[in-house]
Amino acid sequence: MVGQSIPRLDSREKVSGRAHYIADLYRHGMLYGAILGSPYAHARIKSYDVRAAKQLPGVVSVLTGSDFKGGKFGPFIKDETVVAAGKVRYVGEPVCIVAAEDEKTARRAALMIEVEYEELPAVLTPDEAMAPSAPVIHEDNESYFRVHHTDCGANLAWATSFVEGDIERAWSQCDVIVEGEFDTQAQAHVAIEPCGALAEIDPTGRVTLWSANQSVFRVQANVCEALSLSMSKVRCVTPRVGGGFGNKMEMHVQAMTAALAIDSGRPVKLILSREEDFEIVRHRHPYRIRAKTGAKRDGTLVAREVDIVVDCGAYGDDSPGVMGFSLLMARGPYRIPNVRAAGRLYYTNKIRFGAFRGFGNPQVSFATEVQIDEIAEKIGMDPLELRLKNATRKGDSWVGGGPVHSDGFVACLEAVRESSGWDRRDKLPAAPGKRRSLGLACSSHISGLLATAAIIRVLEDGTIVLNTGAVDIGQGSDTVLTQMCADSLEIPVDRVVIGSPDTDSSPYNWGTTASRVTYMVGRAIVAAAAEVEEKLKAHAADIFECSTADLVLRPGGKIGIVGIPERELSFQDLSLRAHWAVGGPIMGSASVMYDQQTIDPKRTVATGLPFPQIGVFSFSAIVCDVEIDEATGKVTVNEAWSACDVGKAINPGSVEGQIQGGFVQGLGFALCEEVVWDGAKIANPSLMDYKVPTTLDVPTKVHALLIEDPEPDGPFGAKGIGEIPICAVAPAVVNGIAGACGRRLRRLPATPERVLFAMLDAGEPHAS
Repeated sequence: MVGQSIPRLDSREKVSGRAHYIADLYRHGMLYGAILGSPYAHARIKSYDVRAAKQLPGVVSVLTGSDFKGGKFGPFIKDETVVAAGKVRYVGEPVCIVAAEDEKTARRAALMIEVEYEELPAVLTPDEAMAPSAPVIHEDNESYFRVHHTDCGANLAWATSFVEGDIERAWSQCDVIVEGEFDTQAQAHVAIEPCGALAEIDPTGRVTLWSANQSVFRVQANVCEALSLSMSKVRCVTPRVGGGFGNKMEMHVQAMTAALAIDSGRPVKLILSREEDFEIVRHRHPYRIRAKTGAKRDGTLVAREVDIVVDCGAYGDDSPGVMGFSLLMARGPYRIPNVRAAGRLYYTNKIRFGAFRGFGNPQVSFATEVQIDEIAEKIGMDPLELRLKNATRKGDSWVGGGPVHSDGFVACLEAVRESSGWDRRDKLPAAPGKRRSLGLACSSHISGLLATAAIIRVLEDGTIVLNTGAVDIGQGSDTVLTQMCADSLEIPVDRVVIGSPDTDSSPYNWGTTASRVTYMVGRAIVAAAAEVEEKLKAHAADIFECSTADLVLRPGGKIGIVGIPERELSFQDLSLRAHWAVGGPIMGSASVMYDQQTIDPKRTVATGLPFPQIGVFSFSAIVCDVEIDEATGKVTVNEAWSACDVGKAINPGSVEGQIQGGFVQGLGFALCEEVVWDGAKIANPSLMDYKVPTTLDVPTKVHALLIEDPEPDGPFGAKGIGEIPICAVAPAVVNGIAGACGRRLRRLPATPERVLFAMLDAGEPHAS
């Protein structure tokens, strides 16, 4: 089954409309939740008047910040409460929540609550946040619990840095140095399903919580921490999920929904509107990046320095992890011996920023990949040849010392060179009034991070139940994991069923994030399958009176004696023996923790690094055929070639879909998507005003080029594919723009106005 493009297991139920998402679920006696958000970016809450809301017919529960006695929560910094407590820190922040007999009544009641505020000066940018006289957003900042030691204070939430080599001496060895400042925008996740949850409390006081999430275990941990509940008192379950992209990794409305169910004693469902999803949850971080790269005249890269300032928003969320990971990726997929990278994360009075596909990598790759092209231009070298000359190769070490065990990067470059006609790019024809060029950019990413587990059970009839706790958010992981299980036991896919994530019955999995499910969960599955195989062989050895070394798995779910085709037993035969006679049911389980240290302190000095163990590197190269309208500045990508190092494609069709989907999302980041603020309020919180690429904006041909260089300890050699396709799209487009019109943009998105001003050399073209 591995290597076959079988249809996704859930495709039929989705296209027929039979898939059940949170909005489709109903419990007897269910109430509906609603949220009252703050109208202010920064204010003290002086009082609440909930009398009118409580008196409205149909209202059952009204809760304010003073009703919550739980602690603060957060994945890196414990700085957040379920609803605002004593103070609001962004427009839209939940202040009160309501449960009523119907959604209309709940929303009406929420608007009837009167909250008295004392408005405070708002801090809306990192520059404002770092000013000595800036209002302090979190007065208890320095006393907050943090999972790692870091500098913090005033509005500084986190600081990360690392140095490798002798960076100051290296600059004197460079023949050419390029440096500049780059800005990237906030981007909305725009998952097709807004965030939502449904909570029900049983007679013992135990809560069952269904939600759109990327990890039932993170939901359970966050809810229990926020509401001061024992983890055994909360069961978390996942129905089908309509996309996540990082938005549903950490908590959104789950604790609010659970609190309303506990208070009312009845089931409660709370689904955010699209506008609320924009205003309440989280977005991709805006970055300001100062980058400096140096090389010798022959193209050898010598040094790189990256300094980033990141807008955290009102709460920490995953921001320290995003910033730290982006710094680890700042060297790029190149041999650069001298590197210094530093980042500072500042609280502002905006919606929290958090995990988004690529996890900070697209922002930093934009700056660093544009500089690779700048160096190539200055020394008169082909940008692709410059990248080949400095490419990371198998056996090299990553920044910090992590080993690169597999490396398809050179193959990625060669694949896009051949398929795109890169060497003939100077002969591209352009229509009248158009300018056209090819743009190239590259990136790297990881697959190894934190813990997971898998359990495989053999049922009496020899079929298999696989349980992993991994949430399929639409990327097709259930199908891929089932394929790996089936192949490990040499049985057809239709003899394996995968269980839905449930904290009561599923083994632990940290989350569907960081491109880790195929690699990390796959490793656990392969190990659990090996245990099942040994137990099956032990039963067969007893029956055949032979050694297990004389036995082998045979296709179709059988164990046979080597060299004797007629001597074999089916999984059903062996499982019935185990269930009814000897040993008990056959099960296999495995737990896996990624344990490669991120930093070797003997080679790299690091502070505030959020992930002490991370690795398994993948690579990509993207070429875009870019065309610019001279009259309007509108950029069109006519065609694209994206080569990704996947180790081994478990399901090639699904991998191609991930590559194409990542490209389209990256194209939005490059050209049109931007969350815009009008003062402290988001000005475009709907799909009427927030522009995502449609079929009219996407190339008719996005060529997904699969490069397979097996990872030695990966399941069947596989690595992750979820995020690597998005990371280099923006710089590939911007480098194509530079090739077409001779101007390098340093700010995203590359809107028609910015491109046109750059071509006209008006305003500030290099910072446009």
